[in-house]
Amino acid sequence: MAAAPGRRRPAALLLLLWAALCLGAALAVDRSNFKTCEQSGFCRRQRGLQPGHSPYRALLESLQLGPDAARLQLVNEATKVPLLLELWGLQGNMSRIRIKELNPLRPRFEVPDVLVAEPPVERLAVTGRDEGSLELSLGPSGHRLLVTEKPFRMDLLQGRELLCSVNARGLLFFEHLRRRRDSFSDKVSSSVGSLWDKIKTLFHRDTPREPPAEEGAAAEGQEEAAAGTEDAGNQSEKPTEATAEAAEEPGSWEETFKTHTDTKPNGPASVGLDFSLPGFEHVYGIPEHAESLRLRTTEGGDPYRLYNLDVFQYELYNPMALYGSVPLLLAHSARRTLGIFWLNAAETWVDISSNTAGKTLFGKLLDYMQGGGETPQTDVRWMSESGIVDVFLLLGPAPAAVTGQYAALTGTQALPPLFALGYHQSRWNYNDEEDVAAVERGFEEHAVPCDVLWLDIEHADGKRYFTWDPSKFPRPRAMLERLAAKKRKMVSIVDPHIKVDSGYRVHNELRSRGFYVKTKDGSDYEGWCWPGSAAYPDFTNPEMRAWWASMFAYDQYEGSTETLFTWNDMNEPSVFSGPEVTMHKDAVHHGGWEHRDLHNLYGLYVQMATAEGQIQRSGGQRRPFVLSRAFFAGSQRYGAVWTGDNTAEWEHLKISIPMCLSFGLAGLSFCGADVGGFFKNPEAELLVRWYQAGAFQPFFRAHAHLDTARREPWLFGEENAALIRAAVRQRYALLPYWYTAFYHSHRHGVPVMRPLWMEYPEDAATFAIDDQYMIDRALLVHPVTEQGARGVQVYLPGKGEVWYDVTSHQKHHAPQTLYVPVTISSVPVFQRGGTVVPRQERVRRSTECMRGDPFTLYVALSPQGTAEGDLFLDDGQSFDYETKARYLHRQFTFAGNTLTASSADPRGSFDTPAWLERVVILGAGKPAAVVLRPADGPETHLDFHHEAETSVLTLRKPGSPIGADWAIVLR
Repeated sequence: MAAAPGRRRPAALLLLLWAALCLGAALAVDRSNFKTCEQSGFCRRQRGLQPGHSPYRALLESLQLGPDAARLQLVNEATKVPLLLELWGLQGNMSRIRIKELNPLRPRFEVPDVLVAEPPVERLAVTGRDEGSLELSLGPSGHRLLVTEKPFRMDLLQGRELLCSVNARGLLFFEHLRRRRDSFSDKVSSSVGSLWDKIKTLFHRDTPREPPAEEGAAAEGQEEAAAGTEDAGNQSEKPTEATAEAAEEPGSWEETFKTHTDTKPNGPASVGLDFSLPGFEHVYGIPEHAESLRLRTTEGGDPYRLYNLDVFQYELYNPMALYGSVPLLLAHSARRTLGIFWLNAAETWVDISSNTAGKTLFGKLLDYMQGGGETPQTDVRWMSESGIVDVFLLLGPAPAAVTGQYAALTGTQALPPLFALGYHQSRWNYNDEEDVAAVERGFEEHAVPCDVLWLDIEHADGKRYFTWDPSKFPRPRAMLERLAAKKRKMVSIVDPHIKVDSGYRVHNELRSRGFYVKTKDGSDYEGWCWPGSAAYPDFTNPEMRAWWASMFAYDQYEGSTETLFTWNDMNEPSVFSGPEVTMHKDAVHHGGWEHRDLHNLYGLYVQMATAEGQIQRSGGQRRPFVLSRAFFAGSQRYGAVWTGDNTAEWEHLKISIPMCLSFGLAGLSFCGADVGGFFKNPEAELLVRWYQAGAFQPFFRAHAHLDTARREPWLFGEENAALIRAAVRQRYALLPYWYTAFYHSHRHGVPVMRPLWMEYPEDAATFAIDDQYMIDRALLVHPVTEQGARGVQVYLPGKGEVWYDVTSHQKHHAPQTLYVPVTISSVPVFQRGGTVVPRQERVRRSTECMRGDPFTLYVALSPQGTAEGDLFLDDGQSFDYETKARYLHRQFTFAGNTLTASSADPRGSFDTPAWLERVVILGAGKPAAVVLRPADGPETHLDFHHEAETSVLTLRKPGSPIGADWAIVLR
């Protein structure tokens, strides 16, 4: 839920606050509540640096080549402040660049808990050196790094091909930590210190002087320099008094936005770096933005912002920050794909420029014909408020290699419990236990499958999380048990703002243990949120996270059962009374770190601790399900995310596709959008179309604002109820395919929902398409997102390939753009020739009810008469697939008129009553006979039906156990 008007608050103060904040925001976001780059001091300072004037020089003679890394100094020739550059070649076709202060005044924040492990390294070697440059080999992959001394830059090559240049535009920006010089006492101290230096110089003129660390450097930093860069440390000069005392821009030490002042006790500390990508015109990623899949250039406007915020009714096609942030950008061309992962959790802005921006296709063609024009190039500039430069270059070269490399660093998508892939029904709020029971009965009476009912904040006792309203939900355990008897689950909301109330056990424990975030003065940080005055647990503290996890135990979360799961909302964190509706940047976390250093990590930590709590309550046996609104790199390890508080408008339906595609490219495969739109009331056509689209997105949940009309699937008349029922049933029939796709994502880091160019990387026609997409590698989906549409244009990629309409089974040759007529019941979906898709077509009320049901295989033949696919099957809820190898992974292959079933992974075994009910072969001729040959037993003849008009062959009841090996031969 956004911070929105409409809820009754216990105190008049909240109403006054929100009257001011939301006045005039009934139709769209109030932009004045959120900073632009010009209003963000560090972004303004960095953008003020013009290309081509880099003050940095690489001290090549300081190079230290260790067994794992190369280290050398950089020096800012204006300030004389030395930096330490560290370089790694990483196994798996990656490299890492880290830049930090050589002798910092105090430690700078380095992001923890995002990398799953320190990545294994390759041995580096110096392969060339001349005056002004040196060349490093980054391992056996053939990548070389050319380091240029002045101005400092780096060029990454493979063979003779330039892949990426670093600081080629001279935009490296590193604000060293310093003491504030504008107070009277500081000026006196400075003058005395300067005089004392002159006196000492008189007595030590003949003594060789060791260059000291930057004035005021912490002893810890000096020890690091001595240990790791002793020789390199002697290459730089001490900053001169003139440069140390240079006038600083207003806002460097204190910054005011609207009524809030950020005290900035550590002063300016931002970092930035530019990357040039020759040969690339298309870049993607850096979610979350309500933006097209292909990112636009930012020249003439604001950069893309990464700063987790609670944005009320967000605008579309806008670089403004939203609820989550993943600082991963992918660049793609027909030649290769690469990624840039900027590991920094502070507020970050990303500028994108291109030398082909604004040129029409005709203009580019004219350049080519005239022999002119330059090589396409995209330049990307990262700017963060604090921390260090820590960046990974993911060198592909294939799209799946890049997503796999990112997954090797930050982890893969957690394998969700099977029920979580079913349909979820939510609203703010179901009123009480009777309302929940009535909604559940509605799904039964109207034969709409549903796995989960959701409860928003009104279910708790006065917004006190981990409790139940005693009048509305007096018997929560009985309610959960009634749902469980129907094989359904429930999700309740648990937000990370805790009501300040001395009668509330959760608050008292957090306060007594010192687990709240602190103000800069050391008191518990408090702000305003749904309960009124609220304090915020410090999720960066491992002890606090362990305590939070313990609260999900059945004896702590009273009324909870194993079928109750969790929704973490408002975890950006949302602070109604804070700057930009979030926490003050000078709030203090565990270890003394400012909130500014780690803001974008907060939501990840909330989801992490909540997921761990669900795992612990089951004794480590069962997989969790946690939905989170805020996220960061690595959040995929802990559950699902969604696109936040959208609106019941056609444009919001459209934008859900590129938003989820961007999430998937950044590792977050378990993504969806609120079906029907959170704000406003959808007309029937929009609601139906949204169900049809949502059924083909990974996370499938309907949700709505408190002030909207009720919109359960059966409330729009029988005709529309039938259309929604059909869409939901189509989702359930495909659950075996969805679950297998999530297993692929979990094992290999590939997105479940992916852009066409991931499967067809050389087809330039796919590079900007974001109204259709692939689910895994076999299904192409083009939802209808235009009001009153009578047809859609579908691009079918793949030279020499064929596609089959999953409804009519008509075959289409590729590549082509196909006009597909649609009615209100149409959902254009195509199966790729050469694939096998498993289904369960006996759709029941929930996923658990379908466990053990038989399977149907849809075999879509390629022009060569071949096909392959797989099926992953386990208990759908436990970690036994991982800890006890209790799973089946089956491989299906069609070649030479024979369909065979075999084990794709013989390490796994799993007992299931499920069997093969039917095989549908698309693109097949009529055989004389069909024979089943089991691995152990006599062969039998199968009944079949052939539809000559569509070339569809249906084999009836082979009857083989789904885990058995067999062959079906067409004679």
